Amino acid sequence: MFEKEQNAVEDKILKYLGKKNLSFAPLKWMPIPFSGEWGISTSFFQLASLEAKAGKIKNVAARAQEIAEEVKAHLGKISSFERIEAVRGYLNLYFSTSEYAQTVVDTILSEKECFGTGAKLNQQIMIEFSQPNTHKAFHVGHLRSAILGDALCRIFQFAGYDVIRANYPGDMGLHVIKWLWNYLKFHKGERPDKDITRWMGELYADANKKLEANPDLEVEVRELYRRWDQRDPEVVALWKETRQWSLDGFNQMYEKLGITFDKYYFNSEFEHSGRKIVEELIEKKIAIDERPDGAVVVKIDELLGNENDKYRVLVVLRSDNTALYATEDLALATQKFIDYPNLSKSYYVVDVRQSLHFQQVFKTLEIAGREWAKKCQHIPYEVVALPGNVVLASREGNVVLMEDLLREAVQRAMDVVKENNPDFTDEQKQAVAEAVGIGAIKYPMLSRENTKVVTFDWDSVLSLQGQTATYIQYAYVRTSGILRKAKTDYSRSIKPDFQLEKPEIQLIDQLSHLEDSVQRATADFKPLEITNYAFTLAKSFNDFYTQCPVLSAEEPVRSFRLRLVAACQQVIANSLGLMGITAPKAM
Repeated sequence: MFEKEQNAVEDKILKYLGKKNLSFAPLKWMPIPFSGEWGISTSFFQLASLEAKAGKIKNVAARAQEIAEEVKAHLGKISSFERIEAVRGYLNLYFSTSEYAQTVVDTILSEKECFGTGAKLNQQIMIEFSQPNTHKAFHVGHLRSAILGDALCRIFQFAGYDVIRANYPGDMGLHVIKWLWNYLKFHKGERPDKDITRWMGELYADANKKLEANPDLEVEVRELYRRWDQRDPEVVALWKETRQWSLDGFNQMYEKLGITFDKYYFNSEFEHSGRKIVEELIEKKIAIDERPDGAVVVKIDELLGNENDKYRVLVVLRSDNTALYATEDLALATQKFIDYPNLSKSYYVVDVRQSLHFQQVFKTLEIAGREWAKKCQHIPYEVVALPGNVVLASREGNVVLMEDLLREAVQRAMDVVKENNPDFTDEQKQAVAEAVGIGAIKYPMLSRENTKVVTFDWDSVLSLQGQTATYIQYAYVRTSGILRKAKTDYSRSIKPDFQLEKPEIQLIDQLSHLEDSVQRATADFKPLEITNYAFTLAKSFNDFYTQCPVLSAEEPVRSFRLRLVAACQQVIANSLGLMGITAPKAM
């Protein structure tokens, strides 16, 4: 935000050092830890060390301090900076509090929804996430990948990347054949009416129960699989039709969650191409073919000369020539870089239990000479648990369905909306209830470390106290209420040439750090950085709200505080947007 001022000072410093025959690379600037005023700092230890290596000086610390004092004297008084210090080899420049506050507020209100964005990086990345299986239920177990992947896409795009959102549904495998068998034998002609994913999941669970009760029926399932392998027109046509039913059900869930995709891949597309890659691995003696008595395997550690079992053995084809996930993932990774040759990174948001699998797949491709394999990266996450350690299993039908969770969240929020806002129209109540309910689901998925289990608990997620989306949304609603009641124009920039209160200063400081939080979130793949930032911002606003009158304040304090509230409203909205959470106008 203050690059212009920083660059101007740096230019003066470097010109001065040049005149003193002290060549120096671009300075490294750091923000001074906030303690009631804002500043930036740079060190001259590197320059002093170079002189010491050249034999010109002996005491590096003393020389660094000497340079800092000389530079301070040369700079004199600089506009936008209230004071300059030379301390222990560091040059500390402190901004004028009033100018800093004015700049922060003005920048936010000028850039609006773009505030906090990074410069365009001209780097294309793909983030693959969600990956539900067709012909199964869409349950809470799928929730974290969908929400985490969507948030990462939003954050990376905000940070300046060109993001491709990819989904990789599992649309073929034994689970699909079982479903088709059950449909053909017991439900032929039926079609889903509503709650599509529930109906699909019930048929899958029912298929497993029937097969467990009568194992002799497995013969029929194997026969149907054989017909699929031979691409029997009847089976293929039914598969395509019923797969679309699943996709339609998934899209209903994605629409409610505000999640979109740019590209769909399906595992059924990669069985053939995966086998071709396996044959190539065999030809290059990367893979060992032990068929028909054994599988086709890649002994990765042996190929790399590793003494320890870091990568172990990757099975890339079964003994009966049928494909595995590894077979298809080898082909999927290849196809991504064919479709998007300019990808700088390909990220896979998949649960932590697949960590070894992806290490093996990426390393195998690297050994095979695919240079782009180094651009593939797994972003692991832990599962979602429910109170009482409820186990989620599509096979038994013991699941909490996504539509049930969304419905309950919205209904619980609706109960609160009806109580607090009885005069709202039904349409307004529904909009607010969906914003609050879905926000309550998303926030806990993002506010934990990716690799820690999330336990979903209704008693906490809708609370107006503590670290919840509801708390942050309510802070946004308060900003809207103040601005709505103001009934005056506050569009003119104001330099607060009056004493700012401590809560004002803390709020301004928090507002200025959105971009820093976004950059940390992208560097570490942690939306947690954004959830923490948004919560701290909401807390800072609430402290300001309770201690600093706005509408009753005298001018020019009133107008500046109104602009500060408007700036806060914008940054809260931007922060919630990065999480895929709606900022409601009322609650």
